[in-house]
Amino acid sequence: MEYVTALRWLHIVGAAVLLGTGAGIAYFMVQANRTRDTAIVAHTSSAVVVADYVFTASAVVLQPITGVLLAIQIGWPLTQGWIVATGVLYAVAGFCWLPVLWIQRRMRDLARKAAERSEPLPSQYHALYRMWFLLGIPAFFSVLCIVWLIVARPSFDVFE
Repeated sequence: MEYVTALRWLHIVGAAVLLGTGAGIAYFMVQANRTRDTAIVAHTSSAVVVADYVFTASAVVLQPITGVLLAIQIGWPLTQGWIVATGVLYAVAGFCWLPVLWIQRRMRDLARKAAERSEPLPSQYHALYRMWFLLGIPAFFSVLCIVWLIVARPSFDVFE
């Protein structure tokens, strides 16, 4: 496989993993929380933590590497407006996602403890869940916008 084709493939797969894992994690966490069943929430949040570390973290590392290498190989200046915009949106998503990693682990731990004791989820869990949900909104929409920018490559310059 040609080098540029391989980079494109890796970059597209990485974007699909970021978008798909983000959407999947959000969907399953919301559905688990709607049940109010601590055992289901504990199990789902455990799976979510693993998925975020295995899939999302891998894609988070892969995306900027393949993106920069791809731009260089194709000859796109890294200062093009759409490329700069993807970097800014990537940073927004990252600043939202990093605290989510801690929040998810804490939610998992609280849900496990509640399930072991056959107790309802504590108020701290619900506060963390709201924060997790709110941080997910700008992160998810940033990734959606990045995918659009990569596909459309609109022409605008931010450094002229």
